[in-house]
Amino acid sequence: MKKDYKKRSRNINRTIKITDLDAEEKQKQSSGNKKPNASKEKDKEKPFVVEPKKEDAFEAMEEKAKAAEEAQARATETVETPEAVETAESVPEVETVSGEVEGEAKAEASEGKEKKRGLFGDDDEADAALIKKDEQIAELQDQQKRLMAEFDNFRKRTEKEKSSMYEIGAKSILEKLLPIIDNFERGLASISEEEKQSGFANGMDLIYKQLLKMLEDVGVKPIEAIGQPFDPNFHNAVMHVEDENLGENVVAQEFQKGYMYRDSVLRHSMVQVAN
Repeated sequence: MKKDYKKRSRNINRTIKITDLDAEEKQKQSSGNKKPNASKEKDKEKPFVVEPKKEDAFEAMEEKAKAAEEAQARATETVETPEAVETAESVPEVETVSGEVEGEAKAEASEGKEKKRGLFGDDDEADAALIKKDEQIAELQDQQKRLMAEFDNFRKRTEKEKSSMYEIGAKSILEKLLPIIDNFERGLASISEEEKQSGFANGMDLIYKQLLKMLEDVGVKPIEAIGQPFDPNFHNAVMHVEDENLGENVVAQEFQKGYMYRDSVLRHSMVQVAN
């Protein structure tokens, strides 16, 4: 390196001397051709060139070479390869990006937990709320079943009451009609055989049969009594007689006919019981 710098310094000195010689020749030629005033003015205009010494130039070149070597050594120590520089520059970016992503994920998770806690609270509180809701649902279902059962019972009871009220009203009317039927029977029984062929007797018989047909249509039927075992539910015993031809506790005679209205007794039969 020192030899190269020495050669360069020598070449520089030679070029400086050559330029100085060329300048002197040009000045001589110009002084011979031109006037003295003009030569003076040109001498004034010429640049002042200081010829450097050989030793000073050599020392300056050595100092520059040393400075260049030191700078190169520092550069080799500090500067790394391009790939290493790229990786060194990219790693912090990746780390920062991953850190940002992790921070966002943590923030979202914390927000989700806070929302869940705000809505449901802790797991124990959520379980307690669900159990309470199940109990309320079961209680409401039980109440609904009870109300439906009560309504069904009420409907059946009202229907029964309506039917019973209808039966009570019908019974009260039919009971008032029964004496009329009894009178028809007595009147027809008192007519002689000759009068039965008359028009009046035939009219009375037709009215009597029409009444019986009407009562049968509404559900009124006569109770059979003569020759039947005595039953206090249907028969009303007013007399007792001993008769060997009849069995024990048998109805021997009927004084007043009894009637049934559907499944209930409209009027008991008034009878005589034998034995």
